[in-house]
Amino acid sequence: MPDIHLITPAPWTDYELIDSGDFQKLERFGDFVLARPEPQAIWDKSLSDRNWEEQAHAIFRRDRQSPERGDWQTTPDMRDPWFVSFRQGGLNLKFKLALTTFKHVGLFPEQSDNWVYIHDTIKKLSTGVSRPKVLNLFAYTGGASLAARQAGADVTHVDAVKPVISWARENMDHSELDNIRWVVEDAVKFVRREVRRGNHYNGIILDPPAYGRGPDGEKWVLEEHLNELLKSCADLLDRNDFFFIINLYSLGFSSILLDNLMRQVFGMVPNSEWGELVVEDNYHKRLPLGVFYRFASV
Repeated sequence: MPDIHLITPAPWTDYELIDSGDFQKLERFGDFVLARPEPQAIWDKSLSDRNWEEQAHAIFRRDRQSPERGDWQTTPDMRDPWFVSFRQGGLNLKFKLALTTFKHVGLFPEQSDNWVYIHDTIKKLSTGVSRPKVLNLFAYTGGASLAARQAGADVTHVDAVKPVISWARENMDHSELDNIRWVVEDAVKFVRREVRRGNHYNGIILDPPAYGRGPDGEKWVLEEHLNELLKSCADLLDRNDFFFIINLYSLGFSSILLDNLMRQVFGMVPNSEWGELVVEDNYHKRLPLGVFYRFASV
């Protein structure tokens, strides 16, 4: 059984976790510093509240009536939207960022190590597969899809939210890529249909939310649907040349729980890694932002 891993972004010019604490995080995305809620940051801040306010170009304030939403308090020089780049290894990607009412900005920096893993693994698979097929489920604004496409894969990008698909398409254009297949659909329904059709993929990537709604009102609850979805993904994954990545952000899921589930569904898999997605701030506090499991045939 592999040891638990902590994966964290390599130094990145356009991203920095400056400080964290008091259930908040202070981050720099390109030229702009944002202060956002972070339920995992239960410790004290290293910097003063005044220092946070002086640095931040945008501060997220929760709506008291609807705590899942909120508004941004911005300085006059804050641009919205704006752009950041990611250059590492063989990747050269560009992302549009924007301030949303759900506190998100269109990018999860803790995922950047997975982008490099996806790119490098596809390059290895390409020695035996002319054009690896990759399926990205709950694909959001497309970081993993862009990494796979830049590595030369044939990518299918699935998300239930049409505006998010449009955002991902913009990121593809800004990254000077093309020919990603866009699917606006509930992930569970799409996967079931692909299994019935007998289709297979060399790579499957999952980033499921704790809960959500499909385009036709389908209810997604992670604990209720994940086991079934993983079994269907096992049917879709190529038997010879493959990789698989799953990330979970629900506070109720530990990496050990995910390891148990994955070994039950997929059995003994090669080159497996599992553990936590972590970002370290400038004061050496490590912020856990999810759990992951990944494996590959190469």
